Amino acid sequence: MLKHLGRAVVLSGLLMATGCGTLPPGESVPVETEPQYTEVEQLKPPVTPSQPEPQPKPALTDAAQNLIKKAADAAGYGNYEQAIALLERALRIGPHRPEVYLSMAKTYKAKGDYAMASATAERGMLYCSGAMQCEALRLYTR
Repeated sequence: MLKHLGRAVVLSGLLMATGCGTLPPGESVPVETEPQYTEVEQLKPPVTPSQPEPQPKPALTDAAQNLIKKAADAAGYGNYEQAIALLERALRIGPHRPEVYLSMAKTYKAKGDYAMASATAERGMLYCSGAMQCEALRLYTR
């Protein structure tokens, strides 16, 4: 039985091999050739979008400026907690305004909280735009 099975496997393998290798009369095996290139395409430099010009920061709103003035008055009377609360409100109005951070740093320093004065000034330095503003904030980070 095993002999017959072996013969059947060999015979089927031969039939498959011969069946795959023959072509009908008159046909030849197709051969792929390289395409002929006639011109060279010039590479263009990649297009990079132009950098938008930085927009000037809008003026601080009247509400935020009034809060800064009220905070300065409160700090002048020694009411630092009220001054800080007013400046936090001003930050909610203008969260990217360095003048608010500068006022907060001054208030914290006057209160005696040097760590908060330094941290607030460092945060404000992320938003300063002029050398004088940045230097004023830098003084509170030391």
